[in-house]
Amino acid sequence: MTTSAVKNNFLPPGLVSNLQEVLLNRKGAQNDKDQQSKPKVDDPSTQPSSSDSVPDVAADDADSTKPVVLVTNADGIESPGITCLVDALVRQGLCNVNVCAPQSDKSVAGHSFTLKETIAVTPTDIHGATAYEVSGTPVDCVSLALSGALFSWTKPVLVISGINRGSSCGHQMFYSGVVAGAREALFNSVPSISISLDWRNDESQESDFKDAVSVCLPLINAAIRDIEKGAFPKSCLLHIGVPKSPLTNKGFKLTKQSLWSSKLCWQAKSSTRNLAAGRFLPNQQSLGMQLAQLGRDASAAGAARKLVTQRKNIEVVESVGIAGKADLDRKVKYFRLELLDKKQEEEDEDLDFRALENGFVAVTPVSLAMHVEADVNAAASKWISSALEVEQ
Repeated sequence: MTTSAVKNNFLPPGLVSNLQEVLLNRKGAQNDKDQQSKPKVDDPSTQPSSSDSVPDVAADDADSTKPVVLVTNADGIESPGITCLVDALVRQGLCNVNVCAPQSDKSVAGHSFTLKETIAVTPTDIHGATAYEVSGTPVDCVSLALSGALFSWTKPVLVISGINRGSSCGHQMFYSGVVAGAREALFNSVPSISISLDWRNDESQESDFKDAVSVCLPLINAAIRDIEKGAFPKSCLLHIGVPKSPLTNKGFKLTKQSLWSSKLCWQAKSSTRNLAAGRFLPNQQSLGMQLAQLGRDASAAGAARKLVTQRKNIEVVESVGIAGKADLDRKVKYFRLELLDKKQEEEDEDLDFRALENGFVAVTPVSLAMHVEADVNAAASKWISSALEVEQ
């Protein structure tokens, strides 16, 4: 890759049309080179699997020579984004795939975590990977997984958070649960990638998640390989924004976090509706629905106790005024938050949302310390250039 191409923050045009083929060929060549440098082993289970084959799950679980990858998300463990990603990683057989993801949608949880409350962790099946669903946030999932209390390994090579339904550009990264999952890994000095698909309700289909995975796999494989070599950027996470039509993308482009944001619009709701219970339950679930969910997460007795507590809290909030005195005349107002798209004034083609609009796969380095932003961009640019460089 030429110096000018790196400065312009996009890949040479020659890489756009055959990016995946180039990366896969390079990966194959690297695997052949690695095999030549290793002593021969008679046990075939220790040999690298072809990306086109489905490995035996039992053999894969027992293969400690493979790097460990932790997958989480924000949309919930049953969402198509994470299931497509895990399926592809397991089928490749290049790493041991472990999953720890929220039980329900936590897409706008930000970097929140659960404190002074007990969360439930339940083993589940997701395409043969070792997986757990957690009644908490993406940050809870990553923190718990990295604590050593859940998995037998000490630290994964890479944490992947996604694939999220909807872009996480600009200021949305601060609200985004999928970015927070990757950020929590970075807090713990574990390399991480978050992935979002620019989902459009009137255009997108669930098959787009599978296409988004195929677009991102070459970069994921390059990251795993280069992390083990010590060549992956250590001072940032990479957020990958996949355009709405993944397979017609124009290539990968290093981008900058923009000032793009949604407008938070609070709508007043009628006070004649009984919304008191919804104020205390996620996604405005009824108490009956919440009891069913609690029964799944914990014992029936524990669920009943929590339900009673919620009812008491609602009664107290609705009937108690200043200094604990009854205030029967006090009126309660209800509001519902909606996110509205704002017109974007920024025209820089290297901004994350502009790259997505123009059909590029936007790769945005996200740093924990803003004063090293220039160094982060330089390190990320150098690695992405190396990972996607065509060997002459």
